[in-house]
Amino acid sequence: MNKSTLLFLSAITALSLSSCGGGEKADETEAVDSTKTEEPASPVTETFFQVPSPGEMLTFIKMVGGKNNKNITFLNPPANEKNYSDAKAKSLNFGIYTCDLSYCSIFEIGSESLKYFKTVKIMGDEIGVSTAIKPEVLKRLETNIGSPDSLAVITDDVYFSSFEALEDSKQGPTLALVVAGGWLESMYIATNLAKYEKNSPIIERLADQKYTLENLIEFLKKHEADPNVAAVKGDFEGLLAEFNKIGEQDAKPLKSNESKAATLGGGKQLVITQEVYDAIAKKVKEIRNSYTLTK
Repeated sequence: MNKSTLLFLSAITALSLSSCGGGEKADETEAVDSTKTEEPASPVTETFFQVPSPGEMLTFIKMVGGKNNKNITFLNPPANEKNYSDAKAKSLNFGIYTCDLSYCSIFEIGSESLKYFKTVKIMGDEIGVSTAIKPEVLKRLETNIGSPDSLAVITDDVYFSSFEALEDSKQGPTLALVVAGGWLESMYIATNLAKYEKNSPIIERLADQKYTLENLIEFLKKHEADPNVAAVKGDFEGLLAEFNKIGEQDAKPLKSNESKAATLGGGKQLVITQEVYDAIAKKVKEIRNSYTLTK
């Protein structure tokens, strides 16, 4: 990765976290792994400029009021791993489990982080990213079990290293499915945690995922010659139809202490009603469960 690309990525990540509200200082949200001093692995493909890691959405939700949440009932149970036998199910659920791992790390559920890491490791071996998830990472997790910031760094490291391994081995369709699964799970978790409130920053951020979904569909199109990717693209286009029901309005002038919200050309911003939000949440759940539940 060249220096300008790395700086651009860093700027996007910083903007994403600094616009989360709550007046958090940068040094209060930095994650530092006490067993690792180098920079965590960073994505090298254009995809990651368009589709953030699942941890970004979950970190945002935690920052604006979900810090004490310990609910894991809606995650995909690690025991389901043995039920995924085909390439599509393995790739999608590798992305889903990676997001669940990120959730447990960010929300300080250390014991569950270990369980989900072991599942991610098993599935990673099956889809061809064994070189990216080294056994010593488990030791780092165990060492940092009481440090949520360190756990978040480690899990993001696993996330991006896995994607680099898939890209390096030219497994484009698998990479597309992993990205899709991770993003979908972050939306599923977010809609389980976030109850609709008008003008809520969390709901506004979820509405903004319309743009991410559009970019994700474009990425899936690059690999739609693969029937599994084509099927997922069709599912996500159905979800985009629900997002397209979100309205627009003229953006309100910003106060001096406010950060910019995502706006459309011409000074427009998205406005989501409870009816549309509920329809999106329902569709997310429907698609996600079709990937995780087994007969």
